[in-house]
Amino acid sequence: MAAPMEVALVSDAAGPLCNCAVWELHSGSALPGYRGGNSGPRALALLGGEHLLGAQLGKSYINVWELQRKDQLQQKIVCPGPVTCLAASPNGLYVLAGIAESIYLWEVSNGNLLAILNRHYQDLTCLCFTDDSSHFLSGAKDCLALVWNLYSVLQAEPSQIPDPRHVWSRHSLPITDLCCGFGGPLARAATASLDQTAKLWEVSSGELLLSVLFDVGIMSVTLDLSEYHMFCGGMDGSIFQVDLCAWPVQRDRSFQTERENGKVFKGHRNQVTCLSVSTDGSLLLSGSHDETVRLWDIQSKQCLKTMNHKGPVTNAFIVLAPANMFNPDGKPSVPLPKFSKHLHGTESSDEQGSNGVTLRLGLHQQVVAPSGPCRSAGRATWRRRRRCTHRCTPRGKR
Repeated sequence: MAAPMEVALVSDAAGPLCNCAVWELHSGSALPGYRGGNSGPRALALLGGEHLLGAQLGKSYINVWELQRKDQLQQKIVCPGPVTCLAASPNGLYVLAGIAESIYLWEVSNGNLLAILNRHYQDLTCLCFTDDSSHFLSGAKDCLALVWNLYSVLQAEPSQIPDPRHVWSRHSLPITDLCCGFGGPLARAATASLDQTAKLWEVSSGELLLSVLFDVGIMSVTLDLSEYHMFCGGMDGSIFQVDLCAWPVQRDRSFQTERENGKVFKGHRNQVTCLSVSTDGSLLLSGSHDETVRLWDIQSKQCLKTMNHKGPVTNAFIVLAPANMFNPDGKPSVPLPKFSKHLHGTESSDEQGSNGVTLRLGLHQQVVAPSGPCRSAGRATWRRRRRCTHRCTPRGKR
């Protein structure tokens, strides 16, 4: 059985030929890309190994492709404002979008908008899930990074705004990027900021584990699979490698470029906006505003390949290629529904349908056909009773 193929998904702000370019990681050969529009920064995501989502740059909708249909958009998810960042849960059940200072959460199976979270004070810049989809993290221009428990968000009453599990407020300038390691709620997460620091946190306790000060603002951050190293992309085009197992252990460190020259990747001429590490930890992918994507050998710090683009690179990450990506006859196991523009439970009566009682148990909904006196009730009376959660009382026993 052949080993899974690793591919790089790359988008830029120009996108004259395709929205998302696809490259075979180790050979560097170009594969068919996805056409239609161009995706904004941190706004490209794989959904369940069957769809590709890309929020249109500066517009109020998200482009959707079936993975095997690269030349045709399947649908557009209309949003209430321009999407500044996007994330899909690893289990393929939920989609997050940052719109202004709000986080929108959709359920993929039915397209319901489950929650609108308003705990940031300025525009969202980045979103990500933990590997088990139990938590998600958000970063914004308000200098805050928040950790959310997905279960708590789903169980909250519609009238309530759930509290984040942790509020990380140790940055003094906008958050530019964040990433999460492996371990679900026990994972470690990294944040990057214009305040020239990258910080490492423990998701379970919310404790700050490490803060590294650089000479330049940090635009991107990622961890290798084993979490031995943290890679940070600077505004000057440099990429810094931080050892997480260095001794002695220090919570506050300064990265002195002149003393740690062997841990700096040099080649980009403008800010490094995207970073991703291969599964074996040997290769580093970087995207920059200098309109190039570079593939690096981590051990030697040598650039192995440079891929030129027509505009600033907005997204670049490595994934194991899903089977549907190269199967022209493949189809999604479940069609993607139409995503709702309204919060679940607030739609009008006509949108809910008029042929049954709507039972609401938490966030679950079921429509039951009318029985008893409801069958002969007038349409207006029936609409008034649609949200009752008890059985209708038989005629003559009221």
